[in-house]
Amino acid sequence: MTRLTKFMPICGSRTLKLSDLTSQSKDQGGPTFNEPWEAQAFAITLKLNEAGVFTWGEWAKALGAIIAANPNQHYYENWLTALEALVERKSLMTHDERLTRIEAWDAAAKAIPHGRPIEFLPQ
Repeated sequence: MTRLTKFMPICGSRTLKLSDLTSQSKDQGGPTFNEPWEAQAFAITLKLNEAGVFTWGEWAKALGAIIAANPNQHYYENWLTALEALVERKSLMTHDERLTRIEAWDAAAKAIPHGRPIEFLPQ
């Protein structure tokens, strides 16, 4: 199934306010996410920025490059790809470590019955 991501052109705008993103679902506290992993990727990005791992300028450049390379990809899949690239670039995790964790996560997900939380213990 292909999901289309709505966008709002901002050419000529000085800033884009969160309230301008009408396609993003919201509750009284702000934006909500379609899947828990989207919120987790968002939170990890905020925490890494707060820890000084990268600046918002670096983040914007990384995310923009990924979106430009994958314009039809789901927004948060691009977000996660950009996050992974920055984590590797900043030497927080090697490419091989990332692939090993992805494989371990996939194996754990396949071993757990549908609807139950995935239990993953890094080796």
